[in-house]
Amino acid sequence: LAMGGNYTQPRFILLGITDTPWAQAPLFGLFLLIYIVTLVGNIGLMVLVWVAPSLHIPMYFFLTHFSLADVCYSTVISPRMLTDLLFGDKTISWAGCVTQFHLFALFVTAECHLLATMAYDRHVAICHPLSYVLVVSPRACWQLVAWCYLVASLSALLYTGCTFGNSFCGPCRVDHFFCDASPVLRLACSDTRGCEAAIFALATANGLGTSLVILLSYGRILHAVLGMSSAPSRARAFRTCASHLASVSVFYGSLFFMYLQPASRHGSRDKVTSVFYTVVSPMLNPFSYSLRNKEVKAALERCRRRVFNLC
Repeated sequence: LAMGGNYTQPRFILLGITDTPWAQAPLFGLFLLIYIVTLVGNIGLMVLVWVAPSLHIPMYFFLTHFSLADVCYSTVISPRMLTDLLFGDKTISWAGCVTQFHLFALFVTAECHLLATMAYDRHVAICHPLSYVLVVSPRACWQLVAWCYLVASLSALLYTGCTFGNSFCGPCRVDHFFCDASPVLRLACSDTRGCEAAIFALATANGLGTSLVILLSYGRILHAVLGMSSAPSRARAFRTCASHLASVSVFYGSLFFMYLQPASRHGSRDKVTSVFYTVVSPMLNPFSYSLRNKEVKAALERCRRRVFNLC
């Protein structure tokens, strides 16, 4: 079915992670648990930063937006995937497919730029500590976050237009558990080489552009840390960067594998890779930032004592 004119908009069928009947229930239980932990962990971290005055600093301001992006793009994917696993009705409307992909592209792109912003924040904090308060002021923090969302919004519009601005032929069976660019484009009747090239170029600009900022920031950080004479100072500097580097490694590793390769090389492994950055990574990030961070653990302990004193 073609889009536009007097044609009926197509309905898509998400083939899901697996079509094996005995695997549906265990996967539903596993992904439901992961999604609940994701929501509790990220929302809990956001609330903790909000109520703890000691965390009212730029690093945690950016972290709350990072957690918000985690919650949003996980929510765009997981509830639909869970419904498909539980009820087996894998049909999704054209509008639903477009909306899901657009929101997914928006929040994933925003997360790329937020990770770059967080790397810049760490660079200023470690390499230019005396001017940190002036450079990363509250006004600058809001401007940086607004820039992240602006670039993500414009990119998501282009991604969505390139992906769904084609004619589709039935049956529209999407070989994935959500509406992603590559499996959707494979269903198009028209020539998609131009759209694929545009998506690849935009993904490269966002992915490599933000990763370059991260690499440059950590290159300067490494140079500054190695020049420190005090071993405790070096250890403290590395600890402040460890959580961010862990998030960057998981997120960018899976994204680069997925989107910075020719369309002809996409296959069944894409589903496994997609699970990492759409389901697993949002769950791990709060633990990475809280369990390895003394400031977060101290704030959590103060909040726990306050709650028990009230009781």
